[in-house]
Amino acid sequence: MSDTLNPAQREAVRYLDGPCLVIAGAGSGKTRVITQKIVHMMEGGVTPRAIAAITFTNKAAKEMADRLGSMVKLRGNDTPLVSTFHSLGVQMLRQDGTSIGLKKAFSILDADDASSIVAQLMTTTDRKLVRAVQSRISLWKNAGLDPDEAAAAARDTDAHTAARIFRDYAATLAGYQAVDFDDLIGLPLKMLREQPEVAGRWQNTLRYLLVDEYQDTNATQYELLKHLVGPRAAFTAVGDDDQSIYGWRGATLENLRRLSTDFPRLKVIKLEQNYRSSRSILAAANTLIANNPKLHEKTLWSELGVGDPIRVLPMDDDEAEAESIVMRLQAARFERKGQFSDYAILYRGNHQARVIEQVLRKEKIPYVLSGGQSWFERAEIRDVIAWLRMLANDEDDPAFIRAITTPKRGVGPQTLQALGTYAGERQVSMFGAVFEHGIETRLAERQLEPLRAFGDFVNRIGLRAKREPAGPLLEEILKAIGYHEYLVQTFDERQASQRWQSVTDFVAWIAKRGEEDGKSLVDLAQTIALLSRLDGSDEDTDAVRLTTVHASKGLEFPHVFIVGCEEGLMPHTGDAEEEDEDGPQRVEEERRLMYVAVTRAQRTLTLSWCRQRRRAKAMSPKLPSRFIAEMGLDVEGGAGVLVSVDSAKARLASLKGLLKPRGPSAGGG
Repeated sequence: MSDTLNPAQREAVRYLDGPCLVIAGAGSGKTRVITQKIVHMMEGGVTPRAIAAITFTNKAAKEMADRLGSMVKLRGNDTPLVSTFHSLGVQMLRQDGTSIGLKKAFSILDADDASSIVAQLMTTTDRKLVRAVQSRISLWKNAGLDPDEAAAAARDTDAHTAARIFRDYAATLAGYQAVDFDDLIGLPLKMLREQPEVAGRWQNTLRYLLVDEYQDTNATQYELLKHLVGPRAAFTAVGDDDQSIYGWRGATLENLRRLSTDFPRLKVIKLEQNYRSSRSILAAANTLIANNPKLHEKTLWSELGVGDPIRVLPMDDDEAEAESIVMRLQAARFERKGQFSDYAILYRGNHQARVIEQVLRKEKIPYVLSGGQSWFERAEIRDVIAWLRMLANDEDDPAFIRAITTPKRGVGPQTLQALGTYAGERQVSMFGAVFEHGIETRLAERQLEPLRAFGDFVNRIGLRAKREPAGPLLEEILKAIGYHEYLVQTFDERQASQRWQSVTDFVAWIAKRGEEDGKSLVDLAQTIALLSRLDGSDEDTDAVRLTTVHASKGLEFPHVFIVGCEEGLMPHTGDAEEEDEDGPQRVEEERRLMYVAVTRAQRTLTLSWCRQRRRAKAMSPKLPSRFIAEMGLDVEGGAGVLVSVDSAKARLASLKGLLKPRGPSAGGG
C-alpha cells in the first residue's frame, strides 16, 4: 500500500533511524502516515505491543485503531497501543500507582466532580468564579506546578486566592484517594521521575511512540513523553505549528521549539500536499497564515483544481446574516442535489448559534449542534446518575461523594477527607470504610452517624434494585432523599421547575428502558457509562453541522460557512491599537484559529460579517475581520475572487475611517 503514498509521506513512514518530527499541513494525510508507519514497523519485525500511538481524543484514537485494523490482521493481545494521553495515564497509574502512594482502586473525578469540590472549598455557588479558579488550577497543573510553586508564581490577589484553593484541593483529592483529569498526566510523570525502575519498565514496554496533534501538547505532556522515550528517543511526533489553537488550556508551541534542542538528531519531514481543499481555498489559507512568524516554513498545495471563488458577504446585522446564510445553504443544496450533512456553519463562540438555530428551525432544516450540553451532562441528571453508579459499584468513590453531599446529609468536607485518608491507608473504598471498626478512631460518633445511615440506605436499596422494576424504585429513591425539595430550596422557581422536569423525563426514560429491555435498576446502572451514547450520535445524521471553530478541528466538509468574521469576534480581541502585552501572541493564535476554519472546507467557502451586531439589547457597530483582508479578499464582497492583499487592506482601512468620530463635536450637543 506504500506505493500510494507521496514522496514526503513515504519518507515519514520509512524513517526509523532516530527521533522524527512530521510537520503535517491541514488535509495532508497525517493519520494515514501514522497507521502506515505502524504497519511498516510490524512488517519489519517490531513486536506490535511495543508500539504506542498517542492522540488527544477518543474519537481520533478509535478512527486510528479502526484504520489500523482494516490494514493488518492483529492477533489477540499482541496489538499496538492506540490511546489518548489520559487513557495511557490511567493504565500507568492502575499498574504502578501504588509506587507513589495511590491505592489500586483510586477514583477518577470528572470536571463536574472536581468543580463541586472547588465550590465547597470556596464556599460559593457562583459558577463563574468556580470555573475561573478551576481553570487556573488546571493551567498550573498543565505547566507542571504544584501548590507551593503556584503560590510563588501568583502575582495578584485573585491568583493568591486560587493558589490557596489549589493547596486545599490537592489535599482533598489526596484524602479521597482520587485524581482529576490533569493528574492523569502529572502523576504518571511524577512516577517516572521518582521511580527509576518503573520508568525503565515502561521504556522497555513501549519501545516506539507515535504522537498525533503534537502541537496541542502542554508542558506536562511533553515531559511525560520525554521520560517515556528515554535515552533511546525512538519516536515520531506529528503536528502543525499553524494549527496550534489551544494555548488557552495550556498547549504551547514551545514544545515544538524544544524538540530540536532536546533531540539534536531530530529529523524534520514536511507534508505539504493537501488532499482536501481546492486551490482557491488553499491560496487564501497560505496568504493568511504567512502573517504569523514561522517555526517551520511550509506552503500547502493541491492537485484538486482551482475550485469556486471564496465568497465574502457583508450583512446589516446578525439576523440578516442568519437568514442569508440559511437561504444560500438551501439554494446550494437544491442546486447541487447534495445532503444537509455536506454543509457546516462555523463560529467563534457558542452564543452565535442561537439566531442561526432559529432560522434553521423556521425553515425545517435538520441540524446538529456540536459542543452543546448533552442531556447526560446536566447537573441534575448527574446527581441522579451518582446514585445509580453507587448501586452498580459501591467502590465508586466520586459517586459516593456526590450522592452523600447532594442533597446534603450532614456530612462535611472534613469528615469526607478523614474518611478518604483512612480508606487510602486501608486500600478500601470510602463506602467500605464506613463499616470498618477502625474508623471510630478517626471520626466522632456524630460524624459517623449520618455516614452509616447513608450506607444502610444504599445497602437496602441495592438489594431491591436487583429485582424490582427500575422506574418506580428510582422514583422512590428520589422521594426518600428529598431531591425535589433540595431543588426548590437551592434554585429559583423557574430553575427548580426546569431541573425537576429534566429529572422526571430521565426517570420516565429509565422506566421505559427497564420495561422494554426487561432490565432492573442495577442492570441499567451497570451500563451507565454507555448511557450518553444513547443521547444520539450525530456522525451519521443527514443534518447541517453547527460548531465552534475549536470543535471543528479534525473535521472537513464539502461546503463551509464561517459567520461573524468581525473584529472583536474573529479575532476575539479588542482594537488592534489597544492590545495588551499578550496581544500579538493572542492575535497569532486567533489567526491560526481562522486558518483551521478555512482549511475545513473542501469545495466552497463563504465568509460573512455584520456591520452591526446585537449585544445584550443594543446594536453595536462592527468592522470586518482583519483576516479577510489578510487573505486577499475584498471585505465588501465584490466578485469574491482574490485581490491584492494591499488593496484588500486599503478597503478595510477606509471602512475603519468611516467609523471614527469626526472631530470634537462628534458627541452631539
